Amino acid sequence: MSLKIGFIGLGVMGGHMARHLSGKYEVTVYDVDADKVAQQEKAAKAQSVQQVGQAADVIVLSLPTSEIVKDVVCGAGGLIHVLKKGSVVIDTSTTEPAVSRAIAKSLAEKGVDFLDAPVSGGEGGARNAALAFMVGGDPAVFERYTPVLDVMAKSVVRVGDVGAGGVAKLVNNMIVGAAFSIIAESFALGMKNGIDPKVLYEAIKDGWAGSTVLNVAAPGIIDQNYKPGGTIDLLFKDIGYALSLARSQNVPVPVTAIVDEVFKTARATGRGPYAQQIITQMWENLLNIDRGTV
Repeated sequence: MSLKIGFIGLGVMGGHMARHLSGKYEVTVYDVDADKVAQQEKAAKAQSVQQVGQAADVIVLSLPTSEIVKDVVCGAGGLIHVLKKGSVVIDTSTTEPAVSRAIAKSLAEKGVDFLDAPVSGGEGGARNAALAFMVGGDPAVFERYTPVLDVMAKSVVRVGDVGAGGVAKLVNNMIVGAAFSIIAESFALGMKNGIDPKVLYEAIKDGWAGSTVLNVAAPGIIDQNYKPGGTIDLLFKDIGYALSLARSQNVPVPVTAIVDEVFKTARATGRGPYAQQIITQMWENLLNIDRGTV
């Protein structure tokens, strides 16, 4: 209870995560969207990134891109200029591993620790404190701050040094992106052959095709509900990070390259802000499958 927590980034995931932390710790929050800050009833409200850094021992980030993470930590108005020696930054964003390592190096020069701790589990996992954290960082730092992560988590696993958490998350999202893509085209094929998608889901969900992604995607497909938890835009960004990492190391990833094109097409057709299962709609349109509206 003595730790003071700062939380920056109160989006679809971060808003829930900050609320869980506010139930156990003294928390100060900040987001560029003032309405999201106001919704954090139990937390103190900051007016800037640096106010969070000045108020907290542990700063948790939940931000959309590597560029924003780098700016929030190391930019002109960033945390690095105000953080106390002995504090820690825990980045739960999906950040490129090279960026995480560069940030960690800069913070270490100020006596500040860093963990890259991206999460999987989507909005539901964030809401239910059931996220999976993949953490990169010094073992002693990881052990010290695992209780903070436990407040938001179903599992917390250290996978290696700084940057390894980001690599694990990119691996996770390569698999997730491929799963959403194959679910979309396979369900469209089933519907083209007259199978009700609800019946199809019931038929396959307990077989080898069953998965967490299927359990998330299928209800959205069945109900034509594309309200985002995660979005096409965000997963496309993560797939791009994975491709960049693979290419920099000359690792062939042909399936991921195809998935990138699928998601690129979804964005080009205006579907970027919607949930990933909206990919199915592209095949329905292509195959002239008319299910009407729900």
